[in-house]
Amino acid sequence: MKTIVFLCAGVMMGMAGTAQQHPSIMLTKANVEVVRQGATAYPLLQQSFKSLKKDADKAIATPIEVPLPKDAGGGATHERHKRNYQDMVACGMLYQLTKEERYAKFVKDMLLQYAAVYNTWPRHPKKKQIPGGKMFWQNLNDCVWQVYTIQAYDCVYDYLGAASRKTIETDLFEPIVKELSEVNGEIFNKIHNHGTWSVAAVGMTGYVCGRKDWVEKALKGTALDGKAGFLAQLDQLFSPDGYYTEGPYYQRYAILPFLLFARTIQQYQPAQKIYEYRNALLKKAVNTALQCTYTNKVFFPLNDAMKDKTYESEEIVYAVDIAYSDMQAGNDLLDIAQQQQKVIVGDAGLKVAKAIAAGDAASFQYKPMWIRDGADGKQGGIGILRSGDNEEQSCVVFKAASQGMGHGHFDRLNVLFYDNNTEVFPDYGAVRFLNVETKNGGNYTKENDTWGKQTLAHNTLVVDRQSQYQANEKKGEEHAPELVHFSTGSNYQVVSAQDNNAYPGVQLRRTVILFKPDGAPASLLIDVFNVQSAQKHQYDLPFWYQGHITNAPFEIAANTQTIQAMGDKQGYQHVWLNATGRVKEGNGVITLLNNKKFYTTTFIADTALRVQFITSGAGDPEFNLRNEKAFVLSQPAAANQTFISVTEPHGKNNPIAEVTTGATPQVKAVKLLKDEAGATQLEITYKKKMYTITLQYNDKASFITIN
Repeated sequence: MKTIVFLCAGVMMGMAGTAQQHPSIMLTKANVEVVRQGATAYPLLQQSFKSLKKDADKAIATPIEVPLPKDAGGGATHERHKRNYQDMVACGMLYQLTKEERYAKFVKDMLLQYAAVYNTWPRHPKKKQIPGGKMFWQNLNDCVWQVYTIQAYDCVYDYLGAASRKTIETDLFEPIVKELSEVNGEIFNKIHNHGTWSVAAVGMTGYVCGRKDWVEKALKGTALDGKAGFLAQLDQLFSPDGYYTEGPYYQRYAILPFLLFARTIQQYQPAQKIYEYRNALLKKAVNTALQCTYTNKVFFPLNDAMKDKTYESEEIVYAVDIAYSDMQAGNDLLDIAQQQQKVIVGDAGLKVAKAIAAGDAASFQYKPMWIRDGADGKQGGIGILRSGDNEEQSCVVFKAASQGMGHGHFDRLNVLFYDNNTEVFPDYGAVRFLNVETKNGGNYTKENDTWGKQTLAHNTLVVDRQSQYQANEKKGEEHAPELVHFSTGSNYQVVSAQDNNAYPGVQLRRTVILFKPDGAPASLLIDVFNVQSAQKHQYDLPFWYQGHITNAPFEIAANTQTIQAMGDKQGYQHVWLNATGRVKEGNGVITLLNNKKFYTTTFIADTALRVQFITSGAGDPEFNLRNEKAFVLSQPAAANQTFISVTEPHGKNNPIAEVTTGATPQVKAVKLLKDEAGATQLEITYKKKMYTITLQYNDKASFITIN
């Protein structure tokens, strides 16, 4: 592990070997004038500056409020304290760029008011965990408050004068640092995104205030042994490919404290070359985060994820600006910045806005890739397959990653399918109403455990109506899936992985392929899910879908009079069984209409296979669940089983012109030719041409052939 070496025992030294000047983080004293000029010269920076000034002017026109904390997330006091740190940052930046003292005075008055009352506050009355936060209901929010507030303090540092600085640092920052690193020391030393925010808050405060002891704690953990702290988090939370173990949604959230603290280290101690740590890990992390989005800008909702988070979020604005400015990332990041329509008003934002104004932006390129998980890159990973341009791109996300710690779901070998700028086979994400106080205080609802994390809520196999690893997080952390194969060819992309531990005595192996037949307008999604066991089991493979079923030409018995939940545990208590279908033998076909386009799934069936049509929302007296739909391929009793399906995008439906074209699928038949422990061979008839696809699971050189 790399060690940070301090240049002096007192005040940290700056880049030129002199005492650090203020401001010193996102906006630096050396660049204040050029940022000021850039705010009139470069449209994107000008637009961002005007927006920031609007926020600052609104803040100084409003009386300062520092209320006694009492509300959970989304409540009045929660939102007031959140607004306060946002206002302080805006006013701090505006003071530097305009030199108007009214902005600095606002920050000074706000900080002195906090300093006067902070030590009188008890623990938050609605604490989310023990001991919890003081200003907010959870310690995490206190950390976020300090990460932002120290940037505002840095901007008005010289304006405050020695007496005010002493009061603020003694009566506010010292108690906050103690609160974060000692009272909540367990979180501070935790390898987790909460720990990242905590060490960033303490470390950034230490640098700005010249407190070496705080900086060392933040970098190495409270024991100063390197087993915790910022560097340990960089070592353990990211894979060598820059994938954050809790998933894309939390990578989006955690990237901000990682990059803000890294930039602070770079500003105060550039000789440490923090941006080069672990082969430029943070630069990779920014690119990986962006690759974990679809063309609609939304992050893949794996694990505990809110489904409406896009790369327009503030965290990714910071990430893009810092990566481009400080880490020499490529010009394709400028494309993302243009779509974000804002930059950070500071050094990094200036460089981005200047480059965009000069016409340097290049289109951001989504790529098919296998992204490794685990600190050593050996804990499975995420497979991403992409076909077509960004307007109508087909994208498959194949989750074969580790458990993902406390925010992980029991969804090994889960598949998400996107096309035509929308979800086709989606993932539910988290069961949470963020900052909606009437919904469990804005926290995760109980259904996040009883539904959102359960295997049935995902597009992967359920064995004997039990969730993987018996829905036990610790058991899930002990094992990860294994990559079998990943490759791309001229007309196909394929990823395959297996998990031998999710269910005792059952091997799960899934292979997904994007294949474009000759003359086809879009790629087919070919899904081969192979199950091996010595004992018979019930196998349920759900396909959660968006849109409406327009065709299912097989016998279906609908529950039109009474419906009931499918079970009483492991997620089955939360789904209604609407209908059951049987395909006599051969192929079953289900066609969906979604976002004015058709999607037909053709699957291989035998006489035992049942097709169950279900809707989520059962066992939900507080109306916490969305009513989403799925069809489930269910095999009631089998030892070895291979589920094979082909999903074809086709046609258009124009409700304005009342015209429908291409509603008939061109996949005419799917046949299983061979199915053995080491190989599967199938035949697909597309239009009038037959394609034979052979998968050889033990042959890496010739894993897939398509003839």
